[in-house]
Amino acid sequence: MKYGTMTYISSLGVYNAGDYIQSLAAMQYLPRVDSYLNREQLDKYQGDKIKMILNGWFMHMPENWPPSPQIDPLFVSFHMNHHLEDAMLKDGKAEYLKKFGPIGCRDLFTANKLQKYGIDAYYSSCLTTTLDLKYKSEEQDGKVYVVDPLWLYPNSAKIFSNYRTFLKSFLNGDIMKINSVQNTLKSLFTKDVLADAEYLTQVYPEHESEELRFKRAEDLLHKYAKARLVITSRIHCALPCLALGTPVIFLNSGFHSVNDQCRFDGIVDILNTINIGDDGEISSNFDFKKGDKISLKDRILNPTRNDRNAALLKARCSAFINENLTVLENQ
Repeated sequence: MKYGTMTYISSLGVYNAGDYIQSLAAMQYLPRVDSYLNREQLDKYQGDKIKMILNGWFMHMPENWPPSPQIDPLFVSFHMNHHLEDAMLKDGKAEYLKKFGPIGCRDLFTANKLQKYGIDAYYSSCLTTTLDLKYKSEEQDGKVYVVDPLWLYPNSAKIFSNYRTFLKSFLNGDIMKINSVQNTLKSLFTKDVLADAEYLTQVYPEHESEELRFKRAEDLLHKYAKARLVITSRIHCALPCLALGTPVIFLNSGFHSVNDQCRFDGIVDILNTINIGDDGEISSNFDFKKGDKISLKDRILNPTRNDRNAALLKARCSAFINENLTVLENQ
């Protein structure tokens, strides 16, 4: 049996290392990787039968759905965005997923949508919450990492990227909000948290090789694993931290689109989440109230609500891969 994992087509001149972090989560269970198949071209595969854990966001090119019959898939942590329902489920396309149920879904929205079409589906949470199998560290470097915080807010990189975006930002008033990220962070965290924090991003230029993309994703995981605290608005930074035992706070703001809301359904609930409204109103699902500030003296404990889901994911992925290994061992 051959084993494969996914790579990703970039868009808008950049790629998101969070996609590759999801592939690294799947690769923990594989004895080796024989092929790297692009998520948007799984239907094109014509090689030998290959086992793949198909987790993550599907997909930018729904016309290429479903995957090749040569792929033996395990669907866990599967997300289908709301606008792809027609392309991926209607006109008989739901029959493909019915063959491979139960389908583990990354979020409640996807689970409910698949069930509507008679597909055996359940909420599995994200496979990145099992990254402790390979990437957990007993060391701590005492660092605070701030990773793409409030990345939908106006910022200088966006506003001054070209004349058109500058003009648009000037006309709609975004240029007056250029300091909104730092101002918001200062309202939530004390100086000791932010003074020596290292700012990271999970977004890189699309021209980078697949090898470098995987390396960047691994480098980020090694940093998160040793961190004292991580602050982020990227779910595939926050969820790995949950697995790695690193205290993490998810800043939820600006994600108003249906596309974002359906992605987050059930995910932000398993994190320490601070919600920031457009009017500045603050709410959270842990012991934090408007007017408070988090300091390094505070003991941030990650929720344990996802522990059972993570354990079930580990068991299911291991069983899927190891059934063929057992056959080989008995021959």
